[in-house]
Amino acid sequence: MTDKLRDERTDLLFRAVLSLDNLDECYHFFEDICTISEIQEMAKRLTAAKMLNENYIYTEIAEQTGLSTATISRVNRALKYGNDGYTIVLDRIGKRK
Repeated sequence: MTDKLRDERTDLLFRAVLSLDNLDECYHFFEDICTISEIQEMAKRLTAAKMLNENYIYTEIAEQTGLSTATISRVNRALKYGNDGYTIVLDRIGKRK
């Protein structure tokens, strides 16, 4: 999948994200580049990944996030068979607390 996604525009986007220094800068950038709904959806998916790692069941995750069980299943598939993106981020966030 990464090879299909990778191009100069996407590299620019990811370099922009990597250039952000703090939470406030992230809010400013993401509010400019995404709709509020898009940001909220990404946040819900990351929350679902965290909850799946904590052994919550789909119905609990759906109730707390508002995600469909189909989306939760997709997040779970990414956790188990994806590129480890969720795992990398969740591990790093966990270490910073």
